[in-house]
Amino acid sequence: MSGLLRNLLSIVWALFHYRSTSALSPTVAHFFVTPLDTGLATLKSDKYLQMAESAQFDYVIKTALIHPMLAKGYSFVNASQMIKFVKPVRLFQRVRVESRVMYADDKNAWFCHTFTVENIKHAEVLVKMKFKHGGITVPPEKLLGVFKGAKPAGIQAWDEALAAASPAFQ
Repeated sequence: MSGLLRNLLSIVWALFHYRSTSALSPTVAHFFVTPLDTGLATLKSDKYLQMAESAQFDYVIKTALIHPMLAKGYSFVNASQMIKFVKPVRLFQRVRVESRVMYADDKNAWFCHTFTVENIKHAEVLVKMKFKHGGITVPPEKLLGVFKGAKPAGIQAWDEALAAASPAFQ
């Protein structure tokens, strides 16, 4: 299924659950793996990222973040993504994607999208993203609230690896 069609279906379905949870609570979206999502019989790696994007749309609608985002002209931009594969997702399986914000600082928010099939973890997509207003980065706390505590060690290690791999982009 094309990413655009999946996004549109996710948006329409999420509208039925508008404002059903808080920004700090996890949301759940479900997707069906079609022949257009697979190579021979397993979900292709780029489709995990498409499903994670659709799950982010689901999240901003269910948490009612869509209203201030549209009203103020904010958008979200994925700065970096990482996938951890555990088990392959097969053709015609129904995938449950749980999305939650792991941490946010003054520039970025880190999302975790956990892919499960029949209550068995199959993959995890981590997304480092920014809220933007034109070219200006909007502090996530304006939409998500303040996150207390230190940055989780896994996120810190990921940021350090990104900085070491591409110092020109820092």
